[in-house]
Amino acid sequence: MNRFLTLTLAGASCAAALLAAAPAVAQTKTLTISWWGFNGDKLEEFIVKPFKEKCGCEIVFETGNNADRLNKIKIRNGEGVDVAYFTDAYSQIGIKEGLFQPVDRAKIPNITAAYDMAQAPQGEFGPAYTIGRVGIIYDAAKVKAPITAWNDLWKEEFKGQLSLPGITTTAGPMVVMLAGSKAGVDAFADEDAAFKAIEELKPNVVKNYNTGSELVNLFSTGEISAAIAQDFTLGQIKAAVPTAEWASLPDAVATLNTINIPKGAANVDLAHEFINFVLDPKLQQTLAENGVDAPVAKSVTLTPDQAKQWTYGAEMIAGLKTVDYEKMNAAKAGWIEKWNEVFGM
Repeated sequence: MNRFLTLTLAGASCAAALLAAAPAVAQTKTLTISWWGFNGDKLEEFIVKPFKEKCGCEIVFETGNNADRLNKIKIRNGEGVDVAYFTDAYSQIGIKEGLFQPVDRAKIPNITAAYDMAQAPQGEFGPAYTIGRVGIIYDAAKVKAPITAWNDLWKEEFKGQLSLPGITTTAGPMVVMLAGSKAGVDAFADEDAAFKAIEELKPNVVKNYNTGSELVNLFSTGEISAAIAQDFTLGQIKAAVPTAEWASLPDAVATLNTINIPKGAANVDLAHEFINFVLDPKLQQTLAENGVDAPVAKSVTLTPDQAKQWTYGAEMIAGLKTVDYEKMNAAKAGWIEKWNEVFGM
């Protein structure tokens, strides 16, 4: 065989090899996740890297707050993202606007290992992968007696000592619900009575905060002795003020972070695989132990020290008060207007 023919055959052989390899490259799937992006190093270690190894896929991210990310999905008519993390208030908006598709629970077997509250918090749509609480944090060194009820915040001793979450935060609208309870009404049915109770509370309020870091600063500088807050802020506040405590309330309010599949997802099967991975009880155990998220898997067992920072255990979860987010989202615009009237914004 002459040299030219040998080279030609060799070249043809290489080309054939490249063509054979091309489909494998083309078939590499990319999972696009929309989430907040905090705890990035831990998420990379415990979720992203292990799942990439498991699925043989690439993962890309869209990060930002709930409102911005949901708006992006809406602009694209539910396309461009395969998996979307949102608080339950925002996932309810996405559901109402037709941005998410129902999940196939047969493809998420680990869902049955979760607490009932987490399995189907919004019907046929995505599950919750973590559960939190809205309650009261207070500085035990400054308070006469432990806080044991929401109505304690209206006491005279808290005059000029209280901070409330801003009305546009996750916990803000819940203040209106709690004020309704103080007034003996359902805030959705009688918002005027609820806001009258908020007016009565106003003398106790130093400031409405909008971020966790702002709340930590208010405690650390001694400007406040109590606040309505989400439980994920407790660790940072205790680091700054060791005497800070979480109030033992019989009716703390549940907050759930959900995981959904947008209706235009390009990789629906891979999205289901990812949701199942996140709900794996072993991973839920690891995430809870390493300070990432409170577990929803019933089998997770934590030490008392590990459990302190989380909404954890069947008894605690059974005692949580849930929110009708469809009603809340419908009422929110009017509540924001009334809130701004009360606080002069």
